[in-house]
Order: sequence, then structure tokens, then C-alpha cells
Amino acid sequence: MNLIKKISYLLAITIISSACSSDDDAGNVIDDTPQGDFDNGILVTNEGPFGTGTGTVSFITEDLSTVEEQIFQTVNGSDLGNIVQSLGFYEDQAYIVANNSSKITVVNRYTFEEIAVIENDLENPRYFLTVGDTGYVTNWGDPFDNSDDYVAVIDLETQTVSSTIPVSFGPERLVANGDKLYVAHSGGFDYNNVVSLIDTNSNTVDTTITVGDVPNSVVLDGVNLWVLCGGKPAFTGNESNGSMYQINTATDIVSQSFDFGATDHPSNLVFDASDLYYGLNGEVYQMKTIASGLPTSSVLSGSYYSLTANDGKLYATDAADFQSSGTLKVFDLLDFSEITSLEMGIIPGGVYFNN
Repeated sequence: MNLIKKISYLLAITIISSACSSDDDAGNVIDDTPQGDFDNGILVTNEGPFGTGTGTVSFITEDLSTVEEQIFQTVNGSDLGNIVQSLGFYEDQAYIVANNSSKITVVNRYTFEEIAVIENDLENPRYFLTVGDTGYVTNWGDPFDNSDDYVAVIDLETQTVSSTIPVSFGPERLVANGDKLYVAHSGGFDYNNVVSLIDTNSNTVDTTITVGDVPNSVVLDGVNLWVLCGGKPAFTGNESNGSMYQINTATDIVSQSFDFGATDHPSNLVFDASDLYYGLNGEVYQMKTIASGLPTSSVLSGSYYSLTANDGKLYATDAADFQSSGTLKVFDLLDFSEITSLEMGIIPGGVYFNN
């Protein structure tokens, strides 16, 4: 083959290879086009003033540079209701729980256009979670009646409550592990000390696990369920210390527990990587999941209304005076430096990652 033929041959191969490569790439292109104005960012629920007015949802861009307030009202021209307690996701939908208004507003999570409102068979709903294609939301019922509390089972196709599961009083936060649903019972207006284990195959309570007084937060580390108990406050006249419980999810038996000081009332347990974080006495503490005791020194100072940990960052909300705008502070969990501080709505609570 002479030189000219060689060059022509190589050129032809290059063109063909390039064309094939382009076709392959085109067939595997990942469409990064945003699905709506609120895709790839952070949603923050703001409870709003207690008893009057409405709660709101704020949107923060992924780079933490821009905040949009009251996005539901802006898109739909209506309100979410009093005390926006929490938010949960299912596929491309977001479920926004309004406690005092006893309703859940369903929106497209990326555009925030309203899809449905669930009101029947809800009474003082608190927190929402999905297991498979079924939704679960804790309900206090009448907060002064300890016998009517339940978990509502939601059909996510019809956006209706399909059944209810009677549970011990004061059900609050819940986490899922396979077909097991763990519900912490802080007690509502009273004080409880159990975690309910619900079998989502039968939607019945399989067992209850006794822990410390007022379990206020629960997280999973992949193997264990961690339960942080605040203890009864001093004003009850029967103050009890806070505690931390570790429950083996294979056996659902308490494997170890740790007691705080007699007047210590921790809250806001969260998990990221291999570490637990919680708030206590105006400080934030870090605890390894393999630790044999509670930490003795804090990693951050500040009294925060809520904590959320995700992907190496800690998101801490400050409710200020509970009547005016609160703030969200973001910290780097490598060195605990403050990344940014952003103004939120009234009483910012839950932080949710919309991606």
C-alpha cells in the first residue's frame, strides 16, 4: 500500500470511528435539563406563626447562592395552611404536611404546582414517609386524648388515606428499614418513651420497644437504629435525664444505651457518613457510631431549632424570636467552618434535598 493510499485509509477509518462514537454518545446522553424551577436545590419548610397565618417553603439553589421565599404561594396563588410541619417525597411529587390545618398538599416537587390536597382522615398530622408505593404519616389525633393516635396509610395513586394504624400516643418522626417502619413516640402534649415497629406488609404494629423518656429523633446507620431521647423537662416537676439508645435492626433489641446528665435534654439527632450529631445546651456534638460513650466536648456552638446532615455538610436552622424571619446556617463537617448563613421564613424547620 503506497503512502497516499495509507493516508486515505486512515482518514476513512477515523471518520467512521468518529461517526460511530457520536452515535453511541447520542444514544447514552444524560439529559441534565432541569425538570422545573426548583430542581437540583434545597427545600426548607417554615412552620409560620402558630395558630394564625400560614407556613411556607423556601428554595435554595444547589450552590447556596440564591433563596426564593414562599414558592408554593408564588406558583399557586394560595396558602399551605397553618404550621408547615414537614415534607416528604415520592417519585416526582412532594407531600407538604400542615399540622394545625390537618392536611397534606401534594405538589410536583420540581415545579411546585399543586396536584392534590389530602384532608380526610387526618388529624394533627406530623411527619410523612414512603415505603415502596405507600405513604405513611404520623397523627396525634386530639392532642389531649392519648387513646386516638395513629399512623395514616396513604394510597399514593389516589392521594387518599386508605387505612389507619392505631399506635401509642404522641407519634412523631419515623424511619424505614426494608419493610419495617420505626416510629418514635415523644408523647405529643404528654410524654412517652417507646418506639413502635410497624410491619408494612400487614400495616400492623409488630412490637413496641421501650427507650428513654421523650424520644425526639431517630436515624439509621445501615445496621442500627439510633434513638435520641430528650427526657422530661424541669417544668413538668418530674424531670428526667436525656439518653441515647442503639437498637440492632436485625433483632430489634436494644444493644446499648447512654445516659446524659440529670438536667441534660438533647435533641435533633442526625447522621452522616459514620458520625452522629445532636444538639445539647447550646452546643453541637459529634459522636462516632462505634463509640463506647458519649462525647465530652462539642464541635460547634449555637442553639439550633433543627439540624440536618447531608454529604459532608450540616444544615442548622435558627428560629430567632419565632415571630420574624429565621436563618439557615451551613457548616462544613470536615473542619466545622461556616459556609454560609441564609435568611429563611418564620420558624424554619425541615431541610430537604430536591434532586
